[in-house]
Amino acid sequence: MPEGHTVHRLARTLTGLFAGEPLAVRSPQGRFDAGAALLDGATLVGAEAWGKQLFCRFDARGAEERWLRVHLGLYGAWTFAGDGSADVVHAIGAPRRRIGERETAAPPRPPVSGAAVPGPGTGSGEWEVPEPRGAVRVRLLGEHAVADLTGPTACEVLTPAEKAAVEDRLGPDPIRPDGGRGSLQAARAAFVARVGRSRVTVGQQLMDQAVVAGVGNIYRAEVLFRAGVDPLLPGRDVPAEDLERIWDDLVVLMRDGAATGRIVTTRPEHRDDGGAPDARDGTASLGPDRRRTRQNTDDDPDAVPAHEAFYVYHRDGLPCRVCGTPVLLKELAGRNLFWCGACQS
Repeated sequence: MPEGHTVHRLARTLTGLFAGEPLAVRSPQGRFDAGAALLDGATLVGAEAWGKQLFCRFDARGAEERWLRVHLGLYGAWTFAGDGSADVVHAIGAPRRRIGERETAAPPRPPVSGAAVPGPGTGSGEWEVPEPRGAVRVRLLGEHAVADLTGPTACEVLTPAEKAAVEDRLGPDPIRPDGGRGSLQAARAAFVARVGRSRVTVGQQLMDQAVVAGVGNIYRAEVLFRAGVDPLLPGRDVPAEDLERIWDDLVVLMRDGAATGRIVTTRPEHRDDGGAPDARDGTASLGPDRRRTRQNTDDDPDAVPAHEAFYVYHRDGLPCRVCGTPVLLKELAGRNLFWCGACQS
């Protein structure tokens, strides 16, 4: 499941490609025909994210505005193509085969003539729109680009009141400018108060979207390690100053992820595993079954390699980068939890 930074990047991508355009909205799969009919021909005003929820605002020429709400879940992804007039990311999402965020650039599609399919905008350009691939729930087609949504957990059209009701159920979002609570200070206070009054473990609460929106398994494990907090400690037993540091760290880490498209939580002095990268995939050479967390910067020689990006996530059994104690793993509320029993005691 993609973490919140991925969804914020999706919102920026959709806004950049389609804002101000009337769009043709279809459901090639057929499961969203009624919703597509409500949005077809409407202008996309813009897209925004709140945690893992994506909201696209449509203006239907004087009618009440509508919002397309999408939650990608475990298998959802958006795939993009364009006519070559702008850089278009090929895909953003998180099918299980792509843990974390994976983005690849699409080759430009040159303008064509003859059998080309015109976009629905006001321009006269024509380009070859690709056929839908797979079970496409929603297709957004503009003058210069197309976006296809596959495999989402949720996809629905909302009124403004219904959108507000969804947001009311969400916790503060560290990436939003005001945290979703009017100010980052108010958002931090809301987070600290919510965690601090519960007997539920802090590790479990960080995965609760009603407590803090957008945090997934990677950020959960890494921010708790960086704070030196035992993930199995009840929230009410975690000092408020530690919870404040966790929130402040999430703001920095998740905003960096939204800006760069990758999650990097290690400090430079902690990035030497002592294990040589495997020539095939860049993971530490510690056995053929070692899992890999892929990032969209894997092919960038200047980026932090994926096998050096995290302190504890997917490093169970390996020595802690700080103290050398083997990283621990257990299941907590159906998800794998990674932590260092020495640094987080």
